[in-house]
Amino acid sequence: MPQYETMYILRPDLGDDQTDQAIGKYQTILLEQGAQNLETQHRGRRRLAYEIKKQREGIYIQMNYSGSGAAVAAMERAMRLSDEVIRYLTIKLEDTANQVGAEA
Repeated sequence: MPQYETMYILRPDLGDDQTDQAIGKYQTILLEQGAQNLETQHRGRRRLAYEIKKQREGIYIQMNYSGSGAAVAAMERAMRLSDEVIRYLTIKLEDTANQVGAEA
């Protein structure tokens, strides 16, 4: 299964409970879609480089996981429809083990 990394920014006015609920919601979506090796890092509140949706700060969350493209699509759809997510980005990580074997 391909490896993915998703970084998303939550609104800064969310409380700790609401932040935890949002994180849990997106973890649940991924797990229901068959994602594995889910790791979540709470990066904390940071100042944004520029204003997004009239917000100057955001709560940064990073998730690393392996799963199908359908799992990513389901999670991104939920983020797109949510008011609590300011911005999100998912990248597909390259498999470094295969690259090292191919170079040798």
